[in-house]
Amino acid sequence: MTSSTLTKQPATPPTTLRTVLPNGLTVIAIENPVADIVAARMFIRAGHGYETEENSGLFGLLTAVLTKGTTHKNALEIADVVESIGASFGADVASDYSIVSLKTVSADFETVLALAAEVIRQPSFPDDEIELERRLILQGLKSIKEQPFSVAYNHLRESIYAGHPYGLTNEQTETCMARFTRADLIAAHQQYFRPDNAVITVVGRVSPERSVQLIEKFFGEWTLPSEPLPAIQFPTLKRSAQKIVTVQETNQAFVVLGYLADAVDSSNYAALKIISTYLGNGLSSRLFVELREKQGLAYDVSAFYPTRLDTSQFVAYIGTAPENVPVALAGLRQEIARLKTTQLTAEELQVSKNKILGQYALGKQTNSQIAQTLGWYEVLGLGMEFDEAFQSAIAAVTIEQVQATAQQTFEEEYVSLLGPAAAIEPLR
Repeated sequence: MTSSTLTKQPATPPTTLRTVLPNGLTVIAIENPVADIVAARMFIRAGHGYETEENSGLFGLLTAVLTKGTTHKNALEIADVVESIGASFGADVASDYSIVSLKTVSADFETVLALAAEVIRQPSFPDDEIELERRLILQGLKSIKEQPFSVAYNHLRESIYAGHPYGLTNEQTETCMARFTRADLIAAHQQYFRPDNAVITVVGRVSPERSVQLIEKFFGEWTLPSEPLPAIQFPTLKRSAQKIVTVQETNQAFVVLGYLADAVDSSNYAALKIISTYLGNGLSSRLFVELREKQGLAYDVSAFYPTRLDTSQFVAYIGTAPENVPVALAGLRQEIARLKTTQLTAEELQVSKNKILGQYALGKQTNSQIAQTLGWYEVLGLGMEFDEAFQSAIAAVTIEQVQATAQQTFEEEYVSLLGPAAAIEPLR
């Protein structure tokens, strides 16, 4: 990879329209006629971060059942509509939002959009579908307990976010999941699935004006509830170094380091993305080269910094042979500490920027990817213009900013160790 600066791609195709309907629904419509495909995303500002200890997992169950019945159609009839035209249609949940996604050929867009409107506005939440999805979710939570890295990481996450919705435990979710009722799903839907709390993005071979016209047709009469939108108030988190040791007789041990890190609206966001890319993105990353290639310590090694509406996390981890846990832990710590004391070279910084901007451009090639990216920024409160602002911010980050951000972020360390007792008990 060369150190030359990548040519920045246009943020969005030129035929873009953003509007807000009278009922408060935000619409972003983009014409992209390259392929005869239309993709749409319906974002709702309600995700795992909006849950509490009393309803942990609620939006996971709600989105799982959302597409399984309406006041006019059952699950089979919904599936028939989608499969008969070869479309894709589904719902999911993330930390900061819930989402309904669709993709179809342009001739069938109106049909699938009408179905999506019916699902979003008039779900029936059938009891039999609730029971089925409840069992599937509980099975999924059980399977996570058999995945050593997931166990180690979840313990770290729960420690970092103690008392915060991002830190709700799988055990809390299991307890709540077992007692959720149809009434709980209806109440949450009425509270959060409302036009002034939603963003719809449409990208494809359809004019922006036609997209808005269709959305007005199917969503324009979506009325606001009389109650105000529930306010989201995240608790303040305090840094407090902690160590969690989990004894599990595995062939591979895991060392996971974590730090509280800034939210997406922080001036440090771009620098933190560069740091995570430099440390843990790909075979040329610092952690991979130093700990795996040079020292032979790692089966798997990386770092990540997820985008979050509230306080995020910076995580570096390594999977290693149990006997190597002490030196692997020391190696991770050394690489983190190095960022605080030793500046990146100009070439290291530029390579990291190139990697981020290149992967970012590749991540916006399809209509679905564009709809996802711009809607995500809008629902986070950043606006679709953040697409351009993010790329400019990455290009503008300096060596000094990277070091200052590392010094500010890598303070109180959270450590999660998992492996055989003989390997990790001495490190307790």
